[in-house]
Amino acid sequence: MSERDWLTEGFEANRTHLRAVAYRMLGSTGEADDAVQEAWIRLNRSDTGDVENLGGWLTTVVARVCLDMLRSRTSRREEPFDDVPERAAEPGDAVDPEREAMLADSVGLAMLVVLDTLTPAERVAFVLHDMFGVPFEEVAPIVGRSPEAARQLASRARRRVGGSTEPEGDLDRQRAVVDAFLAAARGGDFEALLALLDPEVVARADAASAAMGAAAEVRGAAAVAETFAGRARAAQPALVGGVAGLVWAKGGEPKVVFGFTLEEGRVVGIDLIADPERIHELGVSIL
Repeated sequence: MSERDWLTEGFEANRTHLRAVAYRMLGSTGEADDAVQEAWIRLNRSDTGDVENLGGWLTTVVARVCLDMLRSRTSRREEPFDDVPERAAEPGDAVDPEREAMLADSVGLAMLVVLDTLTPAERVAFVLHDMFGVPFEEVAPIVGRSPEAARQLASRARRRVGGSTEPEGDLDRQRAVVDAFLAAARGGDFEALLALLDPEVVARADAASAAMGAAAEVRGAAAVAETFAGRARAAQPALVGGVAGLVWAKGGEPKVVFGFTLEEGRVVGIDLIADPERIHELGVSIL
């Protein structure tokens, strides 16, 4: 077997694992595929003569690519979502059994919302160690820290994830909070929004939402209230993965999803999602 055939066979054997790693770090199947493709390009450009564990080498490369992608996500100017431009239609992809298996085992919306509140280094350290069992000695050079510092990154992430991965259980209560948020946003009632928001609330936009004009990240009740006050007029109540949320739709087709994370009747996280694949994965039902 030639070296190229060996590399190709090894890469294909690890592709599903690499997609899963990238998806959990990036929260987008499109970006995950881009990261895996970049790993393939780097594999073909690298001298792998001394590589003994190809799977571990590829995981490290994908993690570094994902870390760079997370760090490159920059804030865009804030604009209302009342007149969000429609994305150009794309031809549907053929069903990929490997991708379907990955998505079936993927993290849900609540976990993605929490992961989005972590720093890139925290997210990478947590995903690699806690989800895939990579030792901190191997995580450390990827995030540019000592093993002990990498351990602390994962520990901080674990505490945040452990406290927020389950949505508040009562659907009626969820809907009451989300409906009140929508009414306050539409009416420009800044004080009512403040009353609904946790002081440490974080609003996050995925790459597709940011491309439409949303801020990639807004932190704090006052800043988030200012972002939404007088806006979201075209949003509608919806169930997002069985949890109360909002959606901006055109022709009955969800274009932007507003996912909410609630604690004790207050909004602690808002996740704006416009990536069509992620919206499809979430299972959105417009109410």
